[in-house]
Amino acid sequence: MKRMIRSFVALLTIAVLLPSSVAFAESAQVIDARVDSAIKTFEEEVNGAEVFLNQSAGFLVFPRVIKVGLGFGAETGEGALRVRGKNVEYYRTTSGSFGLQLGAQAKSIIIAFMTLDSLDKFRNSSGWKVGVDGSVALIDLGGGKAIDTGNIKDPVVGFIFGSKGLMYNLTLEGTKISKLKK
Repeated sequence: MKRMIRSFVALLTIAVLLPSSVAFAESAQVIDARVDSAIKTFEEEVNGAEVFLNQSAGFLVFPRVIKVGLGFGAETGEGALRVRGKNVEYYRTTSGSFGLQLGAQAKSIIIAFMTLDSLDKFRNSSGWKVGVDGSVALIDLGGGKAIDTGNIKDPVVGFIFGSKGLMYNLTLEGTKISKLKK
């Protein structure tokens, strides 16, 4: 059992720490298609999503973020920054955790930059860490699944949706977002 745990932790560590060009071989076209699909799903499932996204200065879409954990946890996914209807840059999200956790989960994340200033700070950073370089207000849509744009005053707003799997964690705190060369 100890050997299995050590192997699992080693695989998690390798997946999180590998350079972006090695860890994922997804092309810009594959990411673009997945981003389009995630946005469509978000707009179908959440009332007001299209209007909200159009009001933002730009937004990051991570269509498939995978988290696995067995005591130690790791999470990673690739996505794109969309500005004025076009994907302009590609990014990877990674985070690690320690504690009582077991299982795997896939989810989608959208992080909307509601002001040009917040978007510019993100784009000009060399690596952006949630909670350190910027705060993200995580919006819980509840049962109604509607965005009330009148109540959202934060410059950076995040949504987690489409969670599938055995692990549930509604936080972006400590997440590192790094630019990819695609």
